[in-house]
Amino acid sequence: MNLFEYTYDLVRQIPNGKISSYGAVALALGDKVASRAVGRMMNQNPDANSMPCFKIVYSDGKLGGFGLGIDDKITRLNQDNIIVRDGKIVDFEQVFFNDFKTSYPLKKLREEQKQISKKISTKDGFSNIETVAGIDIAYPKNEFKEACGACVIMDYHTKEIIHEHTVHSTTSFPYIPTYLSYREYPVIEKLIKKLEIKPTLTLIDGNGMLHPNLCGLASYTGVKLNIPTIGIAKKLLTGNIENNYVKIKDKKTGYAYKANKKVKNPIYISPGNQISLDSSIKIVKNLCKYRNPEPLRLAHTLANKKLSS
Repeated sequence: MNLFEYTYDLVRQIPNGKISSYGAVALALGDKVASRAVGRMMNQNPDANSMPCFKIVYSDGKLGGFGLGIDDKITRLNQDNIIVRDGKIVDFEQVFFNDFKTSYPLKKLREEQKQISKKISTKDGFSNIETVAGIDIAYPKNEFKEACGACVIMDYHTKEIIHEHTVHSTTSFPYIPTYLSYREYPVIEKLIKKLEIKPTLTLIDGNGMLHPNLCGLASYTGVKLNIPTIGIAKKLLTGNIENNYVKIKDKKTGYAYKANKKVKNPIYISPGNQISLDSSIKIVKNLCKYRNPEPLRLAHTLANKKLSS
């Protein structure tokens, strides 16, 4: 779905003489965690005249930002009979609006994650590993411009690059923590379907089962495309670390790993689909020369190079 347009349509519901907040719009989307994403979407609104993003402020009445500048925001608010004094909305509670008509799309996506997690297999879906792919996506500062997805496929044993491929694609979903699948999966699907070589397994820049619903980007992709995947994340999204293992509800679900003493911060390995945790750890360790496993590191470099070219 296009969450940008859905969000902009919510803001268009705000009546004349009323304002709302980033948090209220996030709740109308279905999850308060989307509050910062709402702010970024307001900042990147392509037309402040047709979509009144100036009506969105902080929940304490402070104005927040505005792409055209704060003075312009105040002018637009005053023209809408909203009074601003000392950087805050006057009579905030009286002019506050949160009666949005919405289907709460993020709640539906959260439920989809739970259903997909039930289809994840933690048994190895392969006998011999011949090739391993790494997939990463690079984004421009302006989210309405095309992102670049890159895939690098290596021979698992010789570490030689045997195939590279990139795709460019616009994204219709902002970054929201725990909803990365809905931002990046469409690009990954497009990328994988255009590969000339089918890898034995795929490393993805994102979590596998290390996710509140056990369904991060690597798991979501693995189930959707019915392929073996491993998730590699740079930050710990959930769980507790004990002896390098990441546990969720006392179950070993991931692993914190540093390739060598020069690496300051670990990566977090977790099964995506059709692979066990033990196999995930073994494979990633075999592919790590620096912080990230080589196919993923090279895919990251390729994606950023193609994005800027």
